[in-house]
Amino acid sequence: MIASVYRGDGKLVAEEWPRPTIGAGEVLLRVLGCGLCGSDIAKIVDPSTPAPLVLGHEVVGEIVTLGPGVTDCAIGDRVVAAHHVPCGDCHYCRRGSESMCHAFKASNLDPGGFAEYVRVPAPNVRHALFRVPRHVTDEAASFVEPLACCLRSVRRARVAPGDTVVVVGLGSIGCLFVQLLRRAGAVVVGCDPIAARAELARRLGAAAAGPASAAAAAQRELSGGRGADQVIVTGGGTDVLPSAAAAQRELSGGRGADQVIVTGGGTDVLPWAVESLRDGGTVHYFASGGDTLPLRLETLYHRELTLTATYSSSPSDLAEAFRLIVAGEVSVDRLVTHRVTLPGLHRGVDLMRRREALKVYVTP
Repeated sequence: MIASVYRGDGKLVAEEWPRPTIGAGEVLLRVLGCGLCGSDIAKIVDPSTPAPLVLGHEVVGEIVTLGPGVTDCAIGDRVVAAHHVPCGDCHYCRRGSESMCHAFKASNLDPGGFAEYVRVPAPNVRHALFRVPRHVTDEAASFVEPLACCLRSVRRARVAPGDTVVVVGLGSIGCLFVQLLRRAGAVVVGCDPIAARAELARRLGAAAAGPASAAAAAQRELSGGRGADQVIVTGGGTDVLPSAAAAQRELSGGRGADQVIVTGGGTDVLPWAVESLRDGGTVHYFASGGDTLPLRLETLYHRELTLTATYSSSPSDLAEAFRLIVAGEVSVDRLVTHRVTLPGLHRGVDLMRRREALKVYVTP
């Protein structure tokens, strides 16, 4: 079969790769498509990533072979398959830290989703395989895994109705957060220097775009003065963070944001995020990269600030994400902006690194 193989030094090569064989309890998928994730790109540009390697974990495929003992699905089923599955019984799993479970970290699809075929291990078949109904497109189904990670983030950040939340970065992940936070009853300030991304977030539920005071006024009018369930979006230009800061101060009555969720900008954004928080607030870091935290421990201590992060999701998060996408309660149809085949994966990586693509979908 053909796979897009990471060969080190940032190089991706479409080449022959052994087609996986399956055993008891496993299934073989013909890959229909796989989303390109920021974590995939982080591995591709990291010189320490071992090679050769086939990446890709936002997989949707068609079952072509069933291993002995598989009875809950059938050949021809279109499914979403998650790449990691926890044991469900260890110290980490019992305390809601499933993504820190040793079994979770050791599990994976074989190879990755940037290939023509993928073997789904037996635990993944039992706990993280979802049959996709006809009305849901392949591209929409591929968002189950990233949406599940966002769901877990909202839970870990302890977002409550009426909270003011700032989302930094309105890529595909930021747009998912905007929708989930709105569902949670939060007042959301989204910000991104790319105007088109801010506009998309606005169409996904924003009250207004533009200067902070105008946005706040429009938001209050649309919400009947209540303030929740609406989104303020600022974007376009280098002054996006000051605009977002002004918006959140006005919306929170000068108190500061209850949470700041960082999906883009890396650790450079963290000092600004801390300044934007109310005392006792939370920064949730949903991004990789950066070796050190540019924060003063004294500030965290005196203001009782919390810094949280989310690495992945749990089977229950995946199930809830699947339900939301099937029910159409979270919109993902406009998030894929570019489509490439396996030989063109390197082009998709370049598009996302240059922020020309919101989301890249890869097909064999």
